[in-house]
Amino acid sequence: MGVAIPIPDPYGRELQRVRESFGDRLASGIPTHITLLPPSQIDAAELGAIERHLAQVARTERPFRIRLHGTGTFRPVSPVVFVALAEGTDGCARLHAKVLAGPPGQRPQFPYHPHVTVAHHLSDEQMDRAYKEMADYEAAFQVWGFSLYEHGADGVWRPRRDFLFGTGTVTDPPERGA
Repeated sequence: MGVAIPIPDPYGRELQRVRESFGDRLASGIPTHITLLPPSQIDAAELGAIERHLAQVARTERPFRIRLHGTGTFRPVSPVVFVALAEGTDGCARLHAKVLAGPPGQRPQFPYHPHVTVAHHLSDEQMDRAYKEMADYEAAFQVWGFSLYEHGADGVWRPRRDFLFGTGTVTDPPERGA
C-alpha cells in the first residue's frame, strides 16, 4: 500500500502521458501523484487501524493549493526526474508527518521532498530529455484530500480509498482512468 495526493485531471492524465513518452514502462501502472507514504508492505490485520488513522488525519486538514512548476532531479542518489512544487510544499510536508505518525509507523529512506515523478530508472539521455522538456511545465490545483493505494498482483497501483479534508470522510474512489 501507499498514501498519496492524486494529481487531478487534466494534469494527471497529461503527466502520465508525458511520463510514458519518455519511455517509462511503469507510467501506465502508476497514477500521477505526490507521495505521502511510500509503498509499504502491511499486514492485512493492520488495514482497519491504518484507515482510521488516515481518516483522523484528513479530518484535521483543509484544502490547500499546489502549483507545479519546473523540474528537478534526485540524480545521482536516485534515478528520478520530477516536476517540482512551487507552492504547497508546506501542506504536503505537514500531511506526510501526520500520516507517518500512525500505523504502520514506517520511516522513509530519504528526507521528504514532495514532487511529481515524470521519469524513473531510464537512461541518462531519457532522463536529460525529461528534465529539459518539462522545465517550463506549470499547473495549479486545489488538494481535496488524499488516497490510499493498493499495489495489485498485476503491478498496477489502484486507489482503494479517498480521505476528504475537513470531514475525514472515507469514500471509494471514482474511476480515474489509466
